[in-house]
Amino acid sequence: MASSSPTSYLDPPGEDMDKPIAKPKGWRRHRLLVFVSAGVVVLAVLAAALRWAPGAGAISVKRREIELAEVRRAPFDDYLPLRAAAAPLSSTFVVAIQGGQVAQVLAQDGQEVAAGTPLARLVNPQLTLDVTSREAEISGRLGDASAQQLALQQARAAREAEIADANYKLLTARRDLSRHERLRAAGLEADAAVRPFADEAAYEADRLKTLQGELAQEDVIRRTQAAQIRKTAARLNSNLDVVQSSLGALVLRAPASGRLTNFTLQAGQPLRAGDTVGQVDGEGAYKLLADVDEFYLGRISPGQTASAQLDGRTVPLVVLRVLPQVTDGRFRAELGFKDAPPATIKRGQSLDLRLTLGGVRPALVLPNGPWLEASGGAWAFVMTSGGRAERRAIATGRRNLDQVEVLRGLSPGDQVVVSSYSGLEAYKHLIIR
Repeated sequence: MASSSPTSYLDPPGEDMDKPIAKPKGWRRHRLLVFVSAGVVVLAVLAAALRWAPGAGAISVKRREIELAEVRRAPFDDYLPLRAAAAPLSSTFVVAIQGGQVAQVLAQDGQEVAAGTPLARLVNPQLTLDVTSREAEISGRLGDASAQQLALQQARAAREAEIADANYKLLTARRDLSRHERLRAAGLEADAAVRPFADEAAYEADRLKTLQGELAQEDVIRRTQAAQIRKTAARLNSNLDVVQSSLGALVLRAPASGRLTNFTLQAGQPLRAGDTVGQVDGEGAYKLLADVDEFYLGRISPGQTASAQLDGRTVPLVVLRVLPQVTDGRFRAELGFKDAPPATIKRGQSLDLRLTLGGVRPALVLPNGPWLEASGGAWAFVMTSGGRAERRAIATGRRNLDQVEVLRGLSPGDQVVVSSYSGLEAYKHLIIR
C-alpha cells in the first residue's frame, strides 16, 4: 500500500517565502530628508568650528578675563604723580686722605658736629717714618737755599765795602790835590809836584765808577738769583707743610657742620687712602628725590613746578635738576622747596607729589592701565565685528595717573582691550568667547 508524502500537507516551496514586502509610501523622500538634515548639521558644526577655532596669530580668551574701554574725547590734565623722599639739600663726604688703621673713634653716627670736629684718629707707622725722612731732606735743602741767599748778601756787602773804600780814597786824593793846587797858586810848589796828586784823584774816580758799574750788574744777577732762591724756599716750605699735614690727615675731621651719617668706623679697622667713611648732612635744608619712568625723560627739566600735600596744606616745589642716567627703566629728579622747608619734614620722609607738565585741554583719551606695560603705547587690541579684537598700531602721547592721550590709530567710540597684554605680545587677533 502506497504511503502518503508529508509534503502534501505543506504549501508549495517558495511561494510564500519569496513574496516581496511592500515598502511604505514616501520612504525614499524621508531618507533624503534625513541625509540633507544631517549634512546641514555637519556643515553648521564645521562652520562654527572654523569660526571659533583660533587661526595662525590668533588666541582665544574669555570675556570675563579682559576689560574693555571706549576711546573718548575728554579734558586731559597734564600732570605726573610722583613719590619722593626727603634728603638733605647738601651732603659732604668724609674721606680718608691717608690710609691707616683706626686707633680711636671720636664721634658717633647721627651726632651733630661742627666743621673741623675730630671724628677718628688713625695710625700709620710707615707714613710717620716717611714724613720724618722727608722733613729732614726738605730742611737740608732749605738750609742750602738760606746759605745761597746769605752768600749773595755777603757778596753785595763786600762790593759795597769796596765802593766805600774807593769813595774815601777819592775824597782823600781830591783833598790832597786841592791843597797842593793852592800851594802852586801861591808859588810854593811847581807843576811837577802837583801832577801826581791829580793822577791819584783821577785814578780813584775811575776806580769808583768801575766798582759802581760792577755793583749795578751784580745787583741784576743777584735779584734773579734771589728770586729763584725765594721760589725754591717757598716750594720747599710748601712741600714741608704737605708732608707735615699728611700726619695731620691721620686725624679724620668733619668737613662741614651738620649731622654725621653712615659713620660706622670701628677701632682696629684698616682704611685705604680715598676710602669714604661717612658723610655730614646739612641740617634744616632739604630737597626731594623722585625716581621717574624713563618715558618722561624728555618732558622734565629744571624750573618746572610741582606741589605736595603736607600737614593739610599745599607746599610749592620746583625741579632743581634732572639726572639723565636711566637705571632699571627709571631716572632721578631732584626737587626743592620754593619757600622754607616745613619744620615737620624729616630726612627720609616720603611725600606724594604732583608735577605739572602742561595745562588742561581736550584730547582723545583711554584709561591708563596695565595694557601700556607690554605695548608701551605703540599698539592695542581693538574690538571688531564677530567678537574679535585685532592688534592695531597706535601712537600715544602724554599720560597722567588716570589717562593716556591717543595721538593716532584710534577713533572716538572704538572699544579697546585695556587689561594686561602679558602673554599676548605675539598675537595679532583675540577671539573673545
